[in-house]
Amino acid sequence: MWAGLHKRETEVGARSPCCCPARMKVIAVFALWATLLCLAHTNSLDSCQGRCGFGTDSGYSCQCNPSCERYRDCCSDYTQLCEATSCKGRCNEQYNPANECHCNSKCSQHRNCCSDYTHVCDGDGGGSGGSAITDAEIKSVSEALYALDSNRASASELLIDPQVLISGSQSGSQSDLSPRPFFRYVDEGALFSRPTYAALLALLDNYNRMTGQTENISPQEMAEQDGFLRETMSNTELGRELFGFFYTKGIYPTQEDFLYDLKMMWFGLYSRSNNKMDSSGFEHIFAGEIKAGKVSGFHNWIQFYLLEKSGLLNYYSHSFNGPWTRYPDVMGLQFTWDGYFKQVGSAVIGCSPEFDFAIYSLCYITRPGKQCRLSLGGKELIIQTYTWNNSSYGNGKKYIGTAYPATPRT
Repeated sequence: MWAGLHKRETEVGARSPCCCPARMKVIAVFALWATLLCLAHTNSLDSCQGRCGFGTDSGYSCQCNPSCERYRDCCSDYTQLCEATSCKGRCNEQYNPANECHCNSKCSQHRNCCSDYTHVCDGDGGGSGGSAITDAEIKSVSEALYALDSNRASASELLIDPQVLISGSQSGSQSDLSPRPFFRYVDEGALFSRPTYAALLALLDNYNRMTGQTENISPQEMAEQDGFLRETMSNTELGRELFGFFYTKGIYPTQEDFLYDLKMMWFGLYSRSNNKMDSSGFEHIFAGEIKAGKVSGFHNWIQFYLLEKSGLLNYYSHSFNGPWTRYPDVMGLQFTWDGYFKQVGSAVIGCSPEFDFAIYSLCYITRPGKQCRLSLGGKELIIQTYTWNNSSYGNGKKYIGTAYPATPRT
């Protein structure tokens, strides 16, 4: 057997010289093609080209954001491509034609500012850089967020029973005109098991609803804030779309800066009553508060559902209903929360937590203290924002006072 095998090898070897050049040429071409393809792929994974400031991505072999310096996993061209185009440590520097971009007061005029100039050098509190963003751009990105809201409730997952519609002039009458609950059915198994919903649910029970009483935030609750930001803004296409918009407008140079600023403006504590650190933008808008004997804030449909289910909330009526025929819809609701009345609690009904958080953030950052005009499925939604002016964070930045869907004009 071994002799036969040796004989066949010898025969093949004897024939191989006549075909070797052609075969070797094919093999050489294939090897060259494979090598070039491999190099191109490797270079794309090992370079910061087009990736400066983006969040950590395990799909790449190296990273291109400030965290990479701490973890020592920066791409080899990080300094050349990313740090050379940042204004950190360069604000108000003299013009240098050798620099790729600039960080002085005239760079806006000459359209050669570094991408983070507005955020690093020209910050003016909440809404930094917003004046450079047009209404058309806001409507365009809001349509993109609307299209990306894959976690919104479907008609089979959420059923509501609005019952009585009243006029705006009747909204203060405190009359219970609806004998049945607002929510007929919510598929908790389908919705609340999703990561962004679970992250919101973990936060909603962290607050004391009464203003004038200090909020004590535990390490666990701080971790839940980080978890909510991560799930809604880092781990969803919708959140990454919002960051990408701000990045291209020069408002946030990195995802790390974006998330940090969101945490401060939304979760930073300030005092609404008795000089106590008793409130935050998130608590006010998503969880709701009681101030001066009335419900204050409270613009989230999931919190409404949970409290109604527990018997603590009694739905009265609604004073407006948006033009949308599927979720999310926008409504203005009258109700009592454990006996405290809310005249108009407007909310985006059936949207995901990330969509709710994203549109309020978009409007607050671009139109702080103003009306912000969005477009959802071709229909206009106006969000009213207010800054908190009695205290600030960072370099004079303002916390979110409130944000909510405005009553439509008739």
